[in-house]
Order: sequence, then structure tokens, then C-alpha cells
Amino acid sequence: MHAQHMQRALEEAKRALELGEVPVGAVVVCGGEVIASAHNEREATGDPTAHAEVLAIRRAAKRLGRRRLTGCTLYVTLEPCPMCAGAIVMAELDGVYYGAADETAGCAGSVYAIPEDPAFGRRIACMGGLLEGECQEILDGFFEERRG
Repeated sequence: MHAQHMQRALEEAKRALELGEVPVGAVVVCGGEVIASAHNEREATGDPTAHAEVLAIRRAAKRLGRRRLTGCTLYVTLEPCPMCAGAIVMAELDGVYYGAADETAGCAGSVYAIPEDPAFGRRIACMGGLLEGECQEILDGFFEERRG
């Protein structure tokens, strides 16, 4: 089931790639059902906060009509950055699964683990490496093409 949800996040990442965005995709799952999905939209919107995770969280909250996303899980193709990790904490998600680690800015375990830090109230479990190869491959291809 987890791989199926990450596959859906990868589809979102591919949409981002087609649009010239950094290929990151995210889905929010509640009760086994994908209730929201998104991909990066920073270039299209000119909004530095338009990360896949933030957009998926916003859409899930709107669909459920509540700001607390307890009972929901986020699947994202790249380890969340500090901003997205903060949004995860504020949304009170039950857990996060991510594909590729981000050794530079990842804040769900690589550089720091914001969602798991008890200083923020409740610990949100984060698990990396889900379909890691596929998630990393799409990112590597994007950045190799950009660098020429």
C-alpha cells in the first residue's frame, strides 16, 4: 500500500518535471484514500513556498474542512525541507514517508528531524527510502539536464 501511494507522488513529480519545476510530488492519504496531491509550483507561481508538501497539506485541509490532519499520512518523493517539515508539524499529520533523502536541507532525518523533535509537542514518525531509487532518478535527471 505504501509503495502505491509513493507511486502516486511520483506521478506528481513527473508532472512537475514536464512543467520545468524541480520534480517533487506529494500526496496526503486519509483512511487509505488519497485526498490531496500536488507537485512543486514555485516557478509557475513565483511563490517560494509553493512546495509539493505545503500545497498537498493545504489541499487536504481544505478538503477535510479542518486544519489538523490527524489520521492522515504524507507521502513525498524528496525528504522535506525545514519549511515543509514545519508545515508537517503544524498540520499534525500522523506520519511521513519520503523517497530520496536530502543530505543538504532534509529536515525529516538527514540534517535534522523537525517532525520527530519532542520540543514541538508531538512526535511525527518519518520514514525515508520508500521507492528511493525511482525518486532519486527523476531528481538526478532534472539536475543533470540543468547543469548541462
